[in-house]
Amino acid sequence: MRYYNAQKVRLGEEFRDEAFETIGRIKEFPLAWHPLSETIRRCQMRRFPYGLIYEPSESEIVIIAVAHIHQEPEYWRIRRQ
Repeated sequence: MRYYNAQKVRLGEEFRDEAFETIGRIKEFPLAWHPLSETIRRCQMRRFPYGLIYEPSESEIVIIAVAHIHQEPEYWRIRRQ
């Protein structure tokens, strides 16, 4: 958010709002988004070049990373170990 706020006033807040909107889409349709593995999926944000990497289960959805789509595709996996 700091990066985006430095680019334009309130852009960081818009990024945050978009992230929460994306979480809402994930909650509504947890299995609808792009599978990265057997249990992990990615839902891309609509306005920003980021995807939320998450692992759904019957009782919860765990957000693993907010990953930039142009960076090393698997860099977020280190966080999970």
